[in-house]
Order: sequence, then C-alpha cells, then structure tokens
Amino acid sequence: MKAKELRDLTREELLKREKELKEEAFNLRFRHSTGQLENTARMKLVKRDIARIETTLRQKELGS
Repeated sequence: MKAKELRDLTREELLKREKELKEEAFNLRFRHSTGQLENTARMKLVKRDIARIETTLRQKELGS
C-alpha cells in the first residue's frame, strides 16, 4: 500500500487496516515458525505497511 493512498483514509479506516495487518503478521510469524510459510517476503511487506500506517497516523495527530 502506498503512503499517498494511506493519507486519503480516515483515522478509523487506518486503525482498522492496522489491526488487520497486525493479525496477518501474527499468522505469518506462526506459519513461518511451523514451516508452512512459502512466501517469506510477505512478512517484510506487512511490517512495512504497518509502519507506514503508524507514520501516517502520527502525522495526522500532529497536523490537527
């Protein structure tokens, strides 16, 4: 997800998306530890998306 797309979302939408991504990250870590995860690159992408969302939330907090 691009940062520009995130800036267009509301705070509630960002929080919902962050929760979904954190759940996905947990599931990916669990599958990785059991050896069932084939695409390990997805873990990195999810972590980056979470960081982008947290950054965008912080920017909105400071901007308002």
